Amino acid sequence: MSNSIKSTEFDRQMIRRCVELAKQGWGRTAPNPLVGAVIVKDGEIVGEGFHPGVGQPHAEVFALRQAGEKATGATIYVSLEPCNHYGRTPPCAAALVAAGVVKVVVGMVDPNPLVAGGGIKTLEQAGIEVIVGVEKDLCAELNEGFVQRIVHHRPLGILKYAMTLDGKIATDSGQSRWVSSEPSRQYVHHLRAGCDAVIIGGNTLRRDNPHLTSHDPIAPNPLRVVMSRKLDLPTEAILWDTSVVPTLVVTQTGANPIIRDLLIDRGVEVLELDLLSPKLVMQHLFDRGCLSVLWECGGTLAASAIADGAIQKVLAFVAPKIVGGLSAPSPVGDMNIRSMSDALVLERVSYQQIGTDLLIQGYFGS
Repeated sequence: MSNSIKSTEFDRQMIRRCVELAKQGWGRTAPNPLVGAVIVKDGEIVGEGFHPGVGQPHAEVFALRQAGEKATGATIYVSLEPCNHYGRTPPCAAALVAAGVVKVVVGMVDPNPLVAGGGIKTLEQAGIEVIVGVEKDLCAELNEGFVQRIVHHRPLGILKYAMTLDGKIATDSGQSRWVSSEPSRQYVHHLRAGCDAVIIGGNTLRRDNPHLTSHDPIAPNPLRVVMSRKLDLPTEAILWDTSVVPTLVVTQTGANPIIRDLLIDRGVEVLELDLLSPKLVMQHLFDRGCLSVLWECGGTLAASAIADGAIQKVLAFVAPKIVGGLSAPSPVGDMNIRSMSDALVLERVSYQQIGTDLLIQGYFGS
């Protein structure tokens, strides 16, 4: 297997183009990954494609169709290793061999054990030059939810919150609109479009009555999930309108049958578990094919989700505001950490200014 040392700046540029193409499938491919492909011949792009969704052709196939006969003797760039097995669609590695491409540049190896280097091997056995690992980190970040699903058998859990400079997500009266700036909220709307589910608790539902949508008529919306142990939920809420976006309420077996029946009558899906926990909810969402799950909950549920291993990534929007208040809520509730040396430390931390806010992003260690 070749490596990225042989790659050129043009190679890296083309893989970055693959990533941009792949993002056109944002929020629509689960449980499949996001993939983009570009075919180049004599220094010119002759074909492009991306994977639009489950059951539809892969990125390579769309790029080959666009290239036609020009694919013979060409180089194809693809953000994820071409598959070599029959799933819902035929193997792409065989299609590339049949098309007569002479070189394949791959962003990252597919972690799926059904592929995992097999596609690359098929190409090399056919005499095709293969370069692997070009813009690998960028490609891995693009598909971090897919990698989490394949490697750890769970969706990627993302905790998102907005807080003031003094660490509050609301005033001491509970008022929270708006902590963050308009650009930050637009960023979150786009993030929701790329996630397969978004989770809140009963407190957030009662306090904020949120929409939990992408706020974009052409963008996908996540499954809206409410966790409520006692099912002590209001009879009227925006989330109970499921005409456009589905809602799932997860509760404990036997809780509040009156509200349960009312929700079912409204078209809300109700799942009863013997023991309600973030881990079991994430297991259920994994079984439904989810890749990424966004937690937009309050501090109590956030602490429980972190402790339960349901969160791997944190996005914290810090607004240049101070509200004070001894009883004003913070993003994460009690985790029984009494020493600073026991604090949970994020890794791979990055910083980005959005509007007037600072977005801090990081990951919990594995």
